[in-house]
Amino acid sequence: MKIDNYNFAGKKAIVRVDFNVPLDENGHITDDTRIRGALPTLKKILADGGSLIIMSHMGKPKGKVNPKFSLAQIKDDVAKALGCDVKFAPDCAKAADAAASLKPGEVLLLENLRFYPEEEGKPTGIEKTDPGYEDAKKEMKARQKEFAKTLASYADVYVNDAFGTAHRKHASTAVIADYFDKQDKMLGYLMEKEVQAVDNILSDIKRPFTAIMGGSKVSTKIGIIENLMDKVDNLILCGGMTYTFAKALGGNVGESICENDKLDLALDIIKKAKEKGVNLVLGTDCVAADAFSNDANTQICPANNIPEGWEGLDAGPETRKAFAKVILPAKTILWNGPAGVFEFDNFTAGSRAIADAIVEATDNGAFSLVGGGDSVACVNKFGVADRVSYVSTGGGALLEAIEGKVLPGVAAVKE
Repeated sequence: MKIDNYNFAGKKAIVRVDFNVPLDENGHITDDTRIRGALPTLKKILADGGSLIIMSHMGKPKGKVNPKFSLAQIKDDVAKALGCDVKFAPDCAKAADAAASLKPGEVLLLENLRFYPEEEGKPTGIEKTDPGYEDAKKEMKARQKEFAKTLASYADVYVNDAFGTAHRKHASTAVIADYFDKQDKMLGYLMEKEVQAVDNILSDIKRPFTAIMGGSKVSTKIGIIENLMDKVDNLILCGGMTYTFAKALGGNVGESICENDKLDLALDIIKKAKEKGVNLVLGTDCVAADAFSNDANTQICPANNIPEGWEGLDAGPETRKAFAKVILPAKTILWNGPAGVFEFDNFTAGSRAIADAIVEATDNGAFSLVGGGDSVACVNKFGVADRVSYVSTGGGALLEAIEGKVLPGVAAVKE
């Protein structure tokens, strides 16, 4: 069922959103992109005369109640965005009465789904190597189904608008769909747009195709890096992973973040890029600091020759030029992960150079897709979110979709 064709009048709709928004130390939202992204779906339900039950996770509480990850912190922000009062259910699995009493046009926000281990469906307190693991896994799967059934019982219709978690087979993203008829489950507007954006990149690649992968660790990006090798013409690797490559090639990286157990992997990536004819672009210089602080002393130095006691926190001027030179002629661009510690204003130049080059390439006709929490925060911080082709709310989901994997959150609704 398409959300556009569904009339929610008199129906209770339970909507899985991704409100895993970044908060400061006082619990205030620092980037509300994900909330704004869900508004078209939520407002459509209310405008039709439906009542709305919103569910989401926040952070990684690992199946335990943790006030630091409570969705109560964002209730007022959600109410402000929707322009109406929002009720709050302090226990997502004990909200039947609150859901039943909802009138058309009313909104109920459930507490963090991940306060229950059943949401993720992974056995707790037992290792995969332990003898009883398979039994524990079966028991948890049964509990996960019951949890999903409870959530489903609150509503007449299920909408999945959480692209950020679409790659997980969690209770609220995939299992819950089993408890709704085909005509009463659907993707939200945001999910539809995200799926379309991925199709645009995969089904109609205009060349050259340039991917920019940033972030601190090679290990968290290895799957997507290897898969992109078969698709891209240029692959820029930046951010903290720069220093793992620099060290693998025999360089000195001082105190920079570095995965010493992934040096062989870095060399393997370099070798594969050569074999596949992919232009692999790595940073050659960096802005190094004598402390992990916005106010640290800085110096420009080669990325493979950083003095002891110093750490690379941003791409250097030569690297920025090299990145821009590769990005500007591109016709398809994917950006996931910053070039430095962009949260510190003094270390934003690398990420800003990437953003500026992507904007210019987009102006010249490129299709540009920016995805992942930090990259989204970058384009918002620099005020250029509306100058790229598409800003995705999903990080892992976007990358898995581009890898060509079936996303459980999408498949469950389409079955």
